[in-house]
Amino acid sequence: MRLAIAEALEAERHGDVPIGAVVVAHDGTVLGRGRNERERDEDPTAHAEILALRRAAAALGSWRVLDATLYVTLEPCSMCAGAIVLSRIPRVVFGCTDPKAGACGSVLDITAEPRLNHRPDVEGGVLGDECSALLRSFFAARRRPRPERAAMDARDPRGDPPRR
Repeated sequence: MRLAIAEALEAERHGDVPIGAVVVAHDGTVLGRGRNERERDEDPTAHAEILALRRAAAALGSWRVLDATLYVTLEPCSMCAGAIVLSRIPRVVFGCTDPKAGACGSVLDITAEPRLNHRPDVEGGVLGDECSALLRSFFAARRRPRPERAAMDARDPRGDPPRR
């Protein structure tokens, strides 16, 4: 999980939500790394988990990512949970839950859906406080008023430019 947190910090450095993921083989070899790159690449599918799974599949030469664990700092969303199921990865470990979009038990539980042909083992809460703190800090900084916005708000409560 520490490697996934390092990836999350890299995502934050380029302006993306700090979420990181790492696929690790059972022997400890890192097969793939990913970090959110949605803002950087203007790609709605550039989630950390998707990128880590793509890189792991490329390293293995197979779309089946067997004998490995996906570590991710935030509970996967429905798109990522679907990719997890389709990749056949046997285990997922995540940091903090996502009460708005989590699809490994919080809002949905795609990874435990009995009608699907693969159900990975899922463990949540690993370094959860640290992963949650990264996200809280990122969004708190985004909500702070910027000086130019505060000056504009002081002129007109609606934020409209002054009329001439």
